[in-house]
Amino acid sequence: MSTLPERSSVEHLRKQAKDLLRQYRLEDAAAFERLRQSLPSARNKSNPALIALQLRLHDMQSCIAREYGFSSWVELKDYVELEGVLRESFESRRLHWLRLVYGADVAGGTGRPRPALAARLLAETPELAGDDPYLACAIGDEGAIRRAIDRDAGWVNRSGGLLNIPPLIAITHSGLAGLDPYREALYRSVRLLLDAQADPNASFGNRWPPHSLEKPGDERLTAIYGAAGKLHDVTMTEMLLAAGADPNDGESLYHSLEDPRRELPCTRLLLEGGARVPGTNALAKVLDFDNLAGLKMLLAHTEQGDPDLGRILHWAIYRGRSAAHVRALLDAGADPRTLHSDGQSAHRRAGSFGLPEVVRLLEEGGNGEPLSLEEKFVAACARVDKAEARELLAAKPDLFASLSAGQLRQLPNLAMGGSDDAVRLMVELGWPIAVRGGDIDGSALNWAVFRGNPALAEFLLEHGASFRESHGYGSDVIGTLSWASLNEPRVDGDWPGCAAALLAHGMPGARPTSDPDPSAPNRTVLIDGRTMTFAAEVVDVLLGTGGE
Repeated sequence: MSTLPERSSVEHLRKQAKDLLRQYRLEDAAAFERLRQSLPSARNKSNPALIALQLRLHDMQSCIAREYGFSSWVELKDYVELEGVLRESFESRRLHWLRLVYGADVAGGTGRPRPALAARLLAETPELAGDDPYLACAIGDEGAIRRAIDRDAGWVNRSGGLLNIPPLIAITHSGLAGLDPYREALYRSVRLLLDAQADPNASFGNRWPPHSLEKPGDERLTAIYGAAGKLHDVTMTEMLLAAGADPNDGESLYHSLEDPRRELPCTRLLLEGGARVPGTNALAKVLDFDNLAGLKMLLAHTEQGDPDLGRILHWAIYRGRSAAHVRALLDAGADPRTLHSDGQSAHRRAGSFGLPEVVRLLEEGGNGEPLSLEEKFVAACARVDKAEARELLAAKPDLFASLSAGQLRQLPNLAMGGSDDAVRLMVELGWPIAVRGGDIDGSALNWAVFRGNPALAEFLLEHGASFRESHGYGSDVIGTLSWASLNEPRVDGDWPGCAAALLAHGMPGARPTSDPDPSAPNRTVLIDGRTMTFAAEVVDVLLGTGGE
């Protein structure tokens, strides 16, 4: 195992990974041996087998991390970041730590909570919490909290500290509650505050951009939102509800559905505590995930035949959900005759999204309709029935000219949903490639880049797509690359690969800013006349230094 040099930088480590990639591509024997020793996917592989793997930069980064004794590149970067933070001023370290504990909605900035790294930083610098009772709340220091109450009983409902938040917020939004060494102490601290008459409906102004720590937004985020919607913590949620917290705060129910546990225990607690489903858009939210049980749980708390269920039925189709999801909505009284805002019926839209089982379900219920040639063509494309699609197009060569705006949007809609084969077929048949649609009102190329899918991006670019194609948030594909590389909406996204594909098809390269920080996890560059920020690995490619 190699020893990490003192004062290491992420930039230097990236350079090592790029050098290893270059040696690998030159079929260097020493590089092959390093990969066999440290990269699990390369272990015991012959040289030809290693070449066939077509390893990329992220594989080299993983190898470098393991050579230094870390399980992943992310863990290595976190460690180096931590070492850098420890060299900063005390106040800078303290604010950095708070952003790791809470994320941007509480502490400002742009990041999400990173509790494991926060705990590591606290272990390295235990004086960070000091004697500040608000910081004591972040870690569950009961002694400090009790002393603050003894000094001033009104403190429990007073905003203050570096983040200007109430004590109960400081506990119920602390990401450290997800770690075993802190969890029970934080629970006891919640009980201590509630017993001291802390308001269970404590709230603060959202600091997530475009708001900030200095200028919070008007949107109020509550203690129970932190417990149920952010931490997904059952014990805290139970304590707050028992103390009288209002589950109808406009955020908690909706965000509780983001819990990776399919049984959604905090959602259940909120519903049992009186959370109302209407007006929250929770039914649409649960359909963003393939969680049939979660949908049925919400429907059990929705009035039978609620008129909004027709809209939700169309959303289920838009999200490509199964016939079982649609049946649950129909059983709850969703009216299959409800038209979408574009005038389409549920039956026609199910066909256009390539959902034959849903089509059959609706037809069995007597809600089928005869389809026009255009509708048959869109449906054939969506289900990747190449023979029927080509036959229908041959019967009417100018068919694209007669497609409605809603039908044309199926190209980006299907690109959004990951129906890549359907997208390829539609483009090969001559579909207008720049048409916009989906959640961001973007082109198919915008969606390929959003998803971090360089193969689809390359295909679309080869067929005439352009990096200048716009989306509904006032930018273009470069803006999509920036946002997606910083926020990583998919765990399997390859945004450096997307950047390479865009550069190969006419997108201008980037130039460094006047004062670049190559060690930062995100970096700002000048590109296409704009100053924009991307993940550092994407910047490497945009500057021509990515080794890809």
